[in-house]
Amino acid sequence: MKKALTTGEVAKYCGVNFRTVIRWIERGQLKAFKLPGRGDNRISIEHFVAFLREHDMPVPSEFQELSRRVLIIEDQPQMAAAIERVLRRAGLETRIVSDSFQAGTQLAEFNPSMITLDLQMPGLNGFHVLDFLRQDDRYRGVKVLVISALSEKQLQSSLEQGADEVLSKPFDNQQLLDKVASLLDLNIVIEREAPGAAEA
Repeated sequence: MKKALTTGEVAKYCGVNFRTVIRWIERGQLKAFKLPGRGDNRISIEHFVAFLREHDMPVPSEFQELSRRVLIIEDQPQMAAAIERVLRRAGLETRIVSDSFQAGTQLAEFNPSMITLDLQMPGLNGFHVLDFLRQDDRYRGVKVLVISALSEKQLQSSLEQGADEVLSKPFDNQQLLDKVASLLDLNIVIEREAPGAAEA
């Protein structure tokens, strides 16, 4: 699959005039780069998908695989494994990190469309992660599902700081799937497990 699109191709996918795409680029809404010596704009697939998600626009089917990557930021191995097991059964691609260094590395390398984020981890404050994501142009389009055992007030604070959804621990596996499917605009159908909840 090609790695970058022209302004005309983006315009066609979005159903707008290419001049509209140029305006998005000029306003800093859509990240682009110029070809050396030509000045023509190109938009990476990753930035295009992030732009679509940030503006609640549908992701073309050929780019859907980029919408199935979830980075799990969780320091409790049992909880991380439980989240990963549920998401992988649903056909999602996952990676697990437990500290800020790994999180920063995997954001750049794995290029997730979504993050599940525990707010309270040793040496890693989930609220700081949210601030970083929402202030960095590269990651503003990444969906964030906060999964935490903290109080309702703190969960609400995470929404105010940029989280897209919250899920309290312990939770039912289907609740997790429903929120992920909604955030990534995916039709997730899996065999239901026996009723049970993931414990913090």
